[in-house]
Amino acid sequence: MSQKSSAVKRFIPYFKPYWRIMVFDLLCASLTTVCELVLPLIVRHITNLAMTDTAALTVALVLRLGFAYIFLRMVDVAANYYMQSVGHIMGSRIETDMRRDLFEHLQKLSFAYYDNAKVGQIMARITSDLFDVTEFAHHCPEELFIAAIKIIGSFSILCTMNVPLTLLVFAMIPLMVLGTLYFSKKMHEAFKESRHLLGELNAKVEDSLLGVRVVRSFANEPVEEEHFREGNHAFLGIKKKQYHYMAGFGSVTRFFNGLMYIVVVVVGALCIIRGSITAADLVAYLLYVTTLLNSVTTIVNFSEQFQRGITGVERFYEIMDEPVTIQDKPGAKALPQVKGEVEFHDVTFSYNEGGQVLSHVSLKVPAGESVALVGPSGGGKTTLCSLIPRFYEVTGGSITIDGHDIRDVTTRSLRSQIGVVQQDVYLFSGTVRDNIEYGKPGASDEEIREAARMAGADEFIESLPQGYDTFVGERGVKLSGGQKQRISIARVFLKNPPVLILDEATSALDNESELLVQRSLEKLAQGRTTFTIAHRLTTIRNAHTILVLTSEGIVEQGNHDQLMAKKGLYYSLYRMYAEPKAS
Repeated sequence: MSQKSSAVKRFIPYFKPYWRIMVFDLLCASLTTVCELVLPLIVRHITNLAMTDTAALTVALVLRLGFAYIFLRMVDVAANYYMQSVGHIMGSRIETDMRRDLFEHLQKLSFAYYDNAKVGQIMARITSDLFDVTEFAHHCPEELFIAAIKIIGSFSILCTMNVPLTLLVFAMIPLMVLGTLYFSKKMHEAFKESRHLLGELNAKVEDSLLGVRVVRSFANEPVEEEHFREGNHAFLGIKKKQYHYMAGFGSVTRFFNGLMYIVVVVVGALCIIRGSITAADLVAYLLYVTTLLNSVTTIVNFSEQFQRGITGVERFYEIMDEPVTIQDKPGAKALPQVKGEVEFHDVTFSYNEGGQVLSHVSLKVPAGESVALVGPSGGGKTTLCSLIPRFYEVTGGSITIDGHDIRDVTTRSLRSQIGVVQQDVYLFSGTVRDNIEYGKPGASDEEIREAARMAGADEFIESLPQGYDTFVGERGVKLSGGQKQRISIARVFLKNPPVLILDEATSALDNESELLVQRSLEKLAQGRTTFTIAHRLTTIRNAHTILVLTSEGIVEQGNHDQLMAKKGLYYSLYRMYAEPKAS
């Protein structure tokens, strides 16, 4: 089965909830087609009477035929209104359903997928690609159904007039279709590449605009403009190809349109001379050929829309086919409220691209104790902590919380009991209140304010222009680093998890902000099992256990005094980081 056929077959189930609308839409399509097929018959009848029996051509007959056609046209208008309104809305509903499914699937994909994906590409697929699917979903069955009725109806009626001429006309249709197949295939390839380049362009624009402060600080606007110009011209190049193929497609169609008309006129005139067809039949013939050509042209022109739509469907399924590597086991149960004892049992982890990050790590952290992870970059500190909430899946071994294997419980219940404070704080575009409430959706105003107070954030929040209702801007751009970090800590206070992961939460802050945030973190860590990743070793001196991780695994383990007494790697790191600051 071809890729197109497979995409169409997988797309069909999206019509199922709307099959009644689709059936009525096709009924309306058949009604609009009747009007076009009836008009040539009326013209033929009047012309025949005018040439053979003028006495029978009365005013009453003409008016009856006229009113009958007006009635049919009124039916056509009502049917067309339904097709243009409800039919299009059905397409929009299918688009909405697909966007919902795509977004839900994106929420399930592991961090490993996002490590390699471009957000701009994903945005193109969830917006512009699916917009084309709306038109495709509505027009594809409708246009094909109308064209089929017109072609079959025209063929049947024309055969009653002159079979040889009809067969000659219809024999040219396959030639016309064959002539357009080449351009159709090229159009499909061009549309697909166009979608890809548009996604790349979106990704570049997003990257440049989000990093606008870095761009300005290095005065690299010309560099960004050149990168954008390259992407923009590449997109223009594929659009040129696309329009060349569309022009070739249309030219083939126009050529065969003209050829079919002249064949009907010339051969029809010869048939009149021989007496095998009447002038009235030839007039009707030309009208039906017009209807027939309009139908074929509609199918041919719709091919462009079809290619756009099917390309959108294919790109939709490219993401939908991405495997959800981290998902709940069948019958997985919710993790009950835990105390927070975390244990690593011979854990090994490596990324898909290869290269082992953790090898046979065994570790037990009693509930309520704090563990600090230190060591050179690339040693696996963040990776080890990311395995606890199953942001990545262990390659070997297992991790348990209070004796529960984290793979045997639902990921939602697991992550609901783990709080994460990261170095790179992400605040959503909204108010301060919205961002704190994210830790516990539906929390009361009192709970939000108490969480902010516990995080040491209430004072600066109250000083903001609208207090808790102040908009923080894109990614919290209106706030300082320390303020954003304290809001993120308030978010975790509100969540109130028994297990806490602090991933270099103060490393990007100035000394004053670091001191304020460190106090907030110390409050947050009280009574919780805490994993702290730190480069500033002075902040983790009081940890119950300090693990020194390198590419070879855990090379040292103990509290601060024990490790300093060993005078090993920790001792060297501590002297490197701490003593210059103390001097």
